[in-house]
Amino acid sequence: MARRTKIVATIGPASDSPEVLRDLIAGGMNVARLGFAHGTVAEQLDRFARIREVAADAGRHVGVLADLPGPKIRAGTFPDEGVYFREGDELRLVPGDGPSSFDVVHVDYPTLSDDLDVGDEVALGDGAARIVITDRRHDGLVAEVLHGARVQGRPGVHLPVTRTRAEVPTPEDLDLLEIITDAGFDFVAISFVRSAADIERARKATDGSGLMLVAKIETQGALGDLDGIIETSDAVMVARGDLGVECDLAEIPHLQKRIIRQCVAFGRPVITATQMLESMIHAPSPTRAEATDVANAVFDGTDALMLSGETAIGHDPALTVRTMAHIAQRAEDEADYVAWGGRLGKLQRQAELDAELSLTAAMTHAAWRAAADAGAQAIICCTRSGTTARAVARFRPLPHLLGLTTSERTARQLSLTWGARSVLMDDAGSPDAMAAAAIAAACAHGHVNTGDVVAVLTGVPGGTGIDSLRIVRVGASRSAG
Repeated sequence: MARRTKIVATIGPASDSPEVLRDLIAGGMNVARLGFAHGTVAEQLDRFARIREVAADAGRHVGVLADLPGPKIRAGTFPDEGVYFREGDELRLVPGDGPSSFDVVHVDYPTLSDDLDVGDEVALGDGAARIVITDRRHDGLVAEVLHGARVQGRPGVHLPVTRTRAEVPTPEDLDLLEIITDAGFDFVAISFVRSAADIERARKATDGSGLMLVAKIETQGALGDLDGIIETSDAVMVARGDLGVECDLAEIPHLQKRIIRQCVAFGRPVITATQMLESMIHAPSPTRAEATDVANAVFDGTDALMLSGETAIGHDPALTVRTMAHIAQRAEDEADYVAWGGRLGKLQRQAELDAELSLTAAMTHAAWRAAADAGAQAIICCTRSGTTARAVARFRPLPHLLGLTTSERTARQLSLTWGARSVLMDDAGSPDAMAAAAIAAACAHGHVNTGDVVAVLTGVPGGTGIDSLRIVRVGASRSAG
């Protein structure tokens, strides 16, 4: 059976040529990610256009995700050879963009001295070097090194999010959102989300565009408003890099499971990200621990797995994608999706939902159960926005999950949803005509065959929600539903 867990691959200097993009798509990339914290806007828009062109040539619905920089704070430039901070060393943190050294670190955050206090911890770079504020002076803050490491270049400075005044999305993010919306991206990731209000601010800036908002969970604040963020967003990313700096590392596996479980219950696609196959930036194969990490994310129920530097700057991006696809598919062979769907069904019946969501939850649960009881080969969702297919995907059904849609953008956006395969079709009018046209389109694309049993979900023309569920034997003249 084809792999159900999707793969998000970051596109960068190592992977932005048409030849490598073709190899990435052939190897299993479902969504291409463009990080706007790196390179210029013009470079990223050029990559976006190239991805669209290569995907069209390949006849594939590849989504494109724009990742906003967020309030990124950096240190002043260290010497070329870098500086090694040793445990117990004392240094000063000074607001400004001047050069940094072993005893003075400039930080491009003007209110640094006002916002931080004695006892606050600060991380440099990837978090390997950690320092604690020990005193306040008129010319900055005094700090002691807790964990030593070598630091070079202009590393990021991770301040306690609850202390910073930076607004999310930042003014620079909002400017980028306008560009991203106009360009026609499918998804945009909002960095350093702290509450549902941050997502609502981004929603206001993109209102009516159809752009799906992905909330990156990477702060302590986000964990405090997790349900609100999930409910307000269209998808979620478990951004384990910065989350691992803010939280005890021993908590990260448990937080990952909790976030994925909540997202699936809400019907929100969820991406597991950061260092999944990190060693493949340089090596031709992953470590055993990395392979296990990918498999465990699949067992957790993630919709998608994300590659960052592995495909952006790695020595063989296509091999990395093929490796991840192989590990994920093997893990799916062992996953107990029948038990998962049963547990989720009970959860949905206990949840408090409004009338429309209750109907969708009930109908999609019925479709999952009926398809299993009837031995259906496929669940066909006629969907304008992709919501129906995403709602069915929560149950991780064993039959093929097909999203039949008249919208090319919806077809691309389903590239992030577990198990969903997109098929474009013409608008057919009534639910009966829509069901017949959907089955015909699924047959034409080779997803179902004459004699197969399929479950078909259709909605009211021009309305929202699900109108009917049909159990159909393909090629038969009559259906039940």
